[in-house]
Amino acid sequence: MKVVAFNGSARKDGNTAILINYVFEELKKEGIDTELVQFAGKRLRGCTACKKCFETKDCRCVIKTDIINECLEKMLKADGIILGSPIYFADITPEIKALVDRAGYVSKANDDMLRRKVGAAVIAVRRAGAIHGFDSLNHFFFISQMIVPGSLYWNIGIGRDKGEVERDQEGIQIMRTLGQNMAWLLKKLNK
Repeated sequence: MKVVAFNGSARKDGNTAILINYVFEELKKEGIDTELVQFAGKRLRGCTACKKCFETKDCRCVIKTDIINECLEKMLKADGIILGSPIYFADITPEIKALVDRAGYVSKANDDMLRRKVGAAVIAVRRAGAIHGFDSLNHFFFISQMIVPGSLYWNIGIGRDKGEVERDQEGIQIMRTLGQNMAWLLKKLNK
């Protein structure tokens, strides 16, 4: 089994990646492979609503100038998908939103190709907007007919400066429990 995570942060190995890695620790303990894709320094384009994916039905986006098609391939091969984002101005980053919009369209165009995969959102936040961002990512999972495990609380870690989430002990425990629940669910689904 494999879980791929997409870190929508502009900061490589920042708070969002730290939180995702706590989830990964628990998955690895259960023998589940993990892969982290970081969007820092990469340009991702939003969906143009051309609907070519509904014509081609090839599990790809017609826009080939960024890494979205690579991400789609990784999503298809994975059993679980984590979408992580810091909160900028009360919402997810434009990079993770580009992935959500384009992957969502391509999935719908290809008979809900992500259906019944396990999905989880991870949010890093300084103060406000966490629930809105968390909801934005979960809406993608739900409309894609994915299965979302819970945790002790919303999957949120508090911290602004790089590494500051390490002081949020509750946030770390939430990520650990999310990883445990995700591993349990993956094992049940892959019996």
